[in-house]
Amino acid sequence: MALRCVEIPQLPGLESIELRGGVAAAGNPVRWPYVAENRSFSPWIKGGELVFVTGISRHRSPQNLAECLYEGKDCGISGLVVLTGDAYIGQLPTTLVRLADELSIPLFEQPYSLPMIEVTEVIARAILRSEQKDSRGPAANTMTRAVAETVGTDTLDEFIRRYGPLDTDALRDVADLLNAWLAHQGNYHAMAEALHCHRNTVRNRMNRLNERMSAQDDPAESFESLLLAHLLLRS
Repeated sequence: MALRCVEIPQLPGLESIELRGGVAAAGNPVRWPYVAENRSFSPWIKGGELVFVTGISRHRSPQNLAECLYEGKDCGISGLVVLTGDAYIGQLPTTLVRLADELSIPLFEQPYSLPMIEVTEVIARAILRSEQKDSRGPAANTMTRAVAETVGTDTLDEFIRRYGPLDTDALRDVADLLNAWLAHQGNYHAMAEALHCHRNTVRNRMNRLNERMSAQDDPAESFESLLLAHLLLRS
């Protein structure tokens, strides 16, 4: 089952995020987190994103925050998260909460003290974990093995080269990292123990891996393709 908006404050480390409005739509699935830096974010939205508004790079007045909700409604975002604190957006306007209820868009408040990098990492990991559970079944390993055996090594290498985020040589270089990710569902601490290294080493390797796929349009889809190619290659 996909990660839902209502589950965001229940994720480990995100307990300080509060659902303030749009509770009726709290069951919206979250496709991916997106941090909005520009006044308008619709050109970069595909639908289903949980959009974060920080106010760091651009002043966000109550009117502009309301525009974010209207824009989010038009482009089908999953929900809107507004970061509040003394530095930029002082508090969440009550009018915004009412508007979120009217538009049926989940509206969250997040304190600035909660680092964005940790928030997006936790959410992205939860999304990928939920998708992994959905796709996992008793015949999963048998199926990937059967596909690999049916197409043959040469065809499989060519398929991965043409359609995968990384080629087969690059995949083999990160095979241990992806095996650890699959075994421990993206938990960096457990991955570090399995790989006999520091947690920061795992984080740095994952960051470098993500950077190599940064040109891809959809990070979640690219990582799914990467995992599938890895499973086919190791079958």
